[in-house]
Amino acid sequence: MSDFETRLDTVITLFSDDAAEVDGAESIPASHFDALGELGLYGAFAPEDDGGLDLGLKEMADVVEKLAAACLASTFVWIQHFRLLAAVLVPKAPPWLVDLKADVISGAVKGGVALGGQLPGPAKLRAVPLADGWLLNGEAPWVSGWGVVDQLFVAARGPDNTVVTLLLPAVEHTGLLITPHLLSALNASATVRLDFESVEIGGDRFIGVAPYDPSREAPEGLRVNGSLALGVARRSCSLLGPSPLDDELVARRADLAHATSATMPLARARACELAVRTAHALAVFRGSSSVLDGGVAERTAREAALLLTFGSRPSIRQALLEELGATERD
Repeated sequence: MSDFETRLDTVITLFSDDAAEVDGAESIPASHFDALGELGLYGAFAPEDDGGLDLGLKEMADVVEKLAAACLASTFVWIQHFRLLAAVLVPKAPPWLVDLKADVISGAVKGGVALGGQLPGPAKLRAVPLADGWLLNGEAPWVSGWGVVDQLFVAARGPDNTVVTLLLPAVEHTGLLITPHLLSALNASATVRLDFESVEIGGDRFIGVAPYDPSREAPEGLRVNGSLALGVARRSCSLLGPSPLDDELVARRADLAHATSATMPLARARACELAVRTAHALAVFRGSSSVLDGGVAERTAREAALLLTFGSRPSIRQALLEELGATERD
């Protein structure tokens, strides 16, 4: 076992030991994020020359799955950082953003996301250019890690059907309304809704602009998100003991690993469906104690249900409904 794997096991043990307490808390312990930073996971896919771990996609997905099996809430908040990490690593990133690179890789600056303008359908968040900056109006319905993250990677719909990306300090601003969500699971993730009413962002916080295309996201990002569902299924399988579900977990992992842009929605859907089914199997296996609030089976079932809606683009949602038998297959 490598030194990294040994240290990762220590973080997994910390997450697992605290998971039940975190489930009932309003926030995640700072020790969880400190442990991720000490292991270098805020710079997970950054080059080693920049102080990162230079993990490949397979290694990244494996780490996310293992951590999600231990504590889904902490893992969920941590992976929001990857948008900011990717932004500082772009070869032609603005100089002001490059200046943040070392702190972003170390985790001294933690990133979150506010993607209202990137969601499918009519724009929820719009950016209008000013003489020296941008004016934001609309909403970002799901922003996790409020109070933990330092900077928000904001995606807003811009002029001519574009998506403008900006970096906004994750603090109170004039015109910004912050409304906490009460979630059925992962409530410690401190997920809020942000409403923007003429919030100004200076031009020196502009990252870039690209055509709006809801299908544009590379399968790599969707693959890592799929590891959250695999993590929940992994936890259930571990608690159940050897069963045919173990083989299904291996198969779903392979589906995600080999998925293309075209096949990723089905691979994501099948991973989520397996998470729900294994969680229900765990509830049956554990018996009547599974209905007790805060028990591992009860928590796992709630987390699996939440993941049914997380990142559910229309194509993933349709595939999930088909997997669950709610619609006819094509």
